[in-house]
Formats: sequence, C-alpha cells, structure tokens
Amino acid sequence: MNVLVIGANGQIGKQTVALLVKKTGVNVIAMIRKEEQRAALEQLGAKVIIADLEDNFSSAYNNIDTVIFSAGSGGHTGPEKTIAIDQNAAIRAVQYAEHYNISHFIMVSSVWADKPENGPESLKDYLIAKGNADKELQKSQLNYTIVRPVLLTNEPATAHISDYTTGRTTITRADVALFLNTIVGNVKTYKQTYTFQNGDTPIEKFIK
Repeated sequence: MNVLVIGANGQIGKQTVALLVKKTGVNVIAMIRKEEQRAALEQLGAKVIIADLEDNFSSAYNNIDTVIFSAGSGGHTGPEKTIAIDQNAAIRAVQYAEHYNISHFIMVSSVWADKPENGPESLKDYLIAKGNADKELQKSQLNYTIVRPVLLTNEPATAHISDYTTGRTTITRADVALFLNTIVGNVKTYKQTYTFQNGDTPIEKFIK
C-alpha cells in the first residue's frame, strides 16, 4: 500500500510518517514544500515529493492508494493563507483523489469544523475553512475518514482517547498520529467522522 502524507513536515504529519514506515506492506510518500525538509523524512524511511499546495500538486498522486491530508497554514498566518491552504488546497486534494480513484482519503480536520460558532472567535476563519473542505470530502464518492481532534498539545502519547463532549479539552499530537496510523487500511473507518480527546479507551477499541 502506498500512502501519501500531505503536510508531512508538520508536527502531526512527521509523527505519522514515523509510525507508518514501520507498518508491514506500507510505503510512505511524504509530500513537503521545501528541499531542506527532505533529509529528516528520508531518514525516517519515507520517499519524498516536493510540491506546493498553492499550485497543482496532482502528480504526487501517481500510484497512491491512501491519502492523509494533515497540512495546515499554521497559527501565525492571516485569513488569506488559511483559506488558501486549509480550504482551497484541501478541496483540491479531494478532487485529485477522485480523479486518481484513491482508495481511502483521511482528512485531519478540527473540532468545531462543523459548527464554527461553537469554537473560539480567534479560530473562526480556520474552522470555516476546515468545515468547507470537510463538506467537499463528504459529498465526494471517496471512501473517507474525517479526523477532528480537539485542542492539540505536545505531551507524550497516551494511546487512550474518548469521544469529545463539550468544552476546551485536549489531545496530544502524538495520539492523533497514533490514531491516523491505526485507521490506515481499516475499512471500518470509511465514511466515518471521529471527534475525540484524550480519555480512557485504547485507540484500537475506540475505533472498533
């Protein structure tokens, strides 16, 4: 199975690559933006493709089975970059996946993407952009999984999560990466949306 990780140099993306390269039968293609990011990902064992999310990046999809979109504009960019990456690039990623008949598309989204009014005002543009991309994926013909983690932290992985209920709870980026690693190739996650936080349920049991 060939897995394309879009946004592979991001904090979640890089941890996901590190896990996926250890899976039997999985070849990881890490899509990044800058040449100087190449060495670290190749050292992990991934093949690297350099492409610009604000341009045509469809050539990255050649011979790909599964796509993980974990790219983001970052917390220090303005609304224009948020729309360009978190919405428009994500939507193009979905459209390319349809064209290439990708078997499984995994979207890393966000809590409140479906209801931006419930999130912090400072994240409104981001949540709207994420929500629009999610809608494009949901109306596609793809086998998709939408992953909506709550507020992210850099604590070590716990491998335990639970359904999000309410409030401003947290999840480690390492646990999001573990979740992504677990759902690759898992047909039970097709057409599913998961919104979760750190909790008491082992990730494998949470998915089942």
